Amino acid sequence: MNIFANHKTAVDKLSQLSDDFVLIQNPDYVFPEYEVTPLAPKLTAPLQGTIGVVMDMDGTTTTTEELCIFSLEYMVRQMSGLLTKEVWEGLNHNDYPFIIGNSTTKHVEYLISKYQHTFQRDAMLRAYFYSVIWTLNLGHDEGRKKEVRDSLAALNCKELLESRHFVDFLAIEHSQAETDEFTDFIKNVYGNRINPASFSELVRIGIDIYYQKYHQILRDLDLGRRDDIIASLSFESGRKLIEPMPAIGIFIALIKGWLEDDIVRLIPQLLDSYRKKMNKDFTVKNMDLLKKDLLDTSDYFKKNPAKLAVVTSSIAYEAQIVLQEVYNVLQEEVRAWEISHSRKLKIEMMFSRYREIYDGIITASDSNEIRLKPHRDLYSIALHTLSIPKKDFSKVIGFEDSESGSIAIRAAGIGRCVVVPFNQTSGHNFNASSLIAEGGLAEVILKNSELIYE
Repeated sequence: MNIFANHKTAVDKLSQLSDDFVLIQNPDYVFPEYEVTPLAPKLTAPLQGTIGVVMDMDGTTTTTEELCIFSLEYMVRQMSGLLTKEVWEGLNHNDYPFIIGNSTTKHVEYLISKYQHTFQRDAMLRAYFYSVIWTLNLGHDEGRKKEVRDSLAALNCKELLESRHFVDFLAIEHSQAETDEFTDFIKNVYGNRINPASFSELVRIGIDIYYQKYHQILRDLDLGRRDDIIASLSFESGRKLIEPMPAIGIFIALIKGWLEDDIVRLIPQLLDSYRKKMNKDFTVKNMDLLKKDLLDTSDYFKKNPAKLAVVTSSIAYEAQIVLQEVYNVLQEEVRAWEISHSRKLKIEMMFSRYREIYDGIITASDSNEIRLKPHRDLYSIALHTLSIPKKDFSKVIGFEDSESGSIAIRAAGIGRCVVVPFNQTSGHNFNASSLIAEGGLAEVILKNSELIYE
């Protein structure tokens, strides 16, 4: 039932929903400017039996945030013409709180607001038309292609889509030199039609440039061109392009009930993971008690496997490639675990079919760009997908690495929000969280009373 309310009634109704609220800024083109959102009561005491876990993907499950940051920096460089580190060092820790954890639109809005004064029209238009040509020619996501076509129409270039020369060019794959030449031709013919007079039009252009670069990386990854990508990103030698976050494999195997008594054999690995993250040792006051606690936790999840959902502001196409790569690496990690052979084979087999591990895979494709984090929608969809009723939300744990993500978890009605920050999100405001595990998932497991209490 819809209730039309005056100011006093609205305030009264809101006050009944929660004691904690957050003001969520909407994208520039959305009314109202912001929304007042109630948050679930923060739960800090050990839970009385965990039944569900919802986890962010980028930054919590995997390392893909660095690829997103690289693609956002690429966008700024292309729009400004500041192509080298000699003329611009690039994005830094001052930018990270505003470009990690939100929707792509909000990330791009922030960067355009900050760097718009450096933009060069010619460089920006060339980068934009290149992104259009690449996406429509080589892109794999139909939703992204539709958005590119819509942007062309909004920017007064709809006729380009109907050009026979343009349609013929998109029909086959071309060399880089041919694409560059065609890009210059299209820019010279249609560039004068684009006069981004508004902030939202600049955001449209920026979004298309960002996604082109990110999807190019994912396409090359899918085609097995890992070494070429790593070289272009200046990653250190031997590093994998996409890696699982430390201890994520052990954590998933634990809450799914697969480890049983082998959990204690993984204590050295957990301690090592914590040490590498924190540059100090985890203090074990009583090893026998730690083993007992871990065995009790493992036994609980053997009897009560947790429902598990992964949640991401990435679209489905991106998530599929990323998760497949993550679980390829996790299979390699499992082979090195010092656990029983039969259990190792079982977990390795399960990790070879990642879709069967998750009871829900929730992506931006399940919602809309204007309703991504810090809005609750993705996590609300996850809870519904897991068939967890509202009365049991207090038995769900949400894991995030960003400020926006932690707000989204609480806004969805989940009171236990555990933040596992990494380097680029360490400066975020985590007031919405009920626990900050700076040592990552290894710390969460080693302090397992935060996970489960009976």
